[in-house]
Amino acid sequence: MSWKIQTYDELTKEELYKIIQLRVNVFIVEQQTCYEDLDDHDQNSIHLSYAKDGKLFAYTRLLPPGEKFEMASLGRVITSQETRGTGLGREMIQLALDTIEKEWPGSEVFIQAQEYLKGFYGSFGFEPVSEPYMYDSLPHRDMLYKPKK
Repeated sequence: MSWKIQTYDELTKEELYKIIQLRVNVFIVEQQTCYEDLDDHDQNSIHLSYAKDGKLFAYTRLLPPGEKFEMASLGRVITSQETRGTGLGREMIQLALDTIEKEWPGSEVFIQAQEYLKGFYGSFGFEPVSEPYMYDSLPHRDMLYKPKK
């Protein structure tokens, strides 16, 4: 299988179910956070996912400028436990940045990154723009990506 880039309206019910299932399994069950996952931003986002043999392994949503923040943003960035460390996450972030540049040329990209992933996102050019803070019971840091001109 390959990567899929879809609007909310292009997602099938089964695809949406698997996305929500992965988000719940990772963020709520595995990371033991309590937060409102269904936040009314999915409908206006672009959904980037990787599935193989009917199983979803990686997902993120791309929010357009003005949807949640002034600039474009990435959210709900997930790789399944069995694919962590395989490079799938790196592939996903690069594809997400390429897609944002195509959809919203020149837009900066904002993320609320879990603190332990600061170096990972930094390797793509994201720069910290806040001190660490607690968000959904986990240390986070705001980071910003400025596209190369």
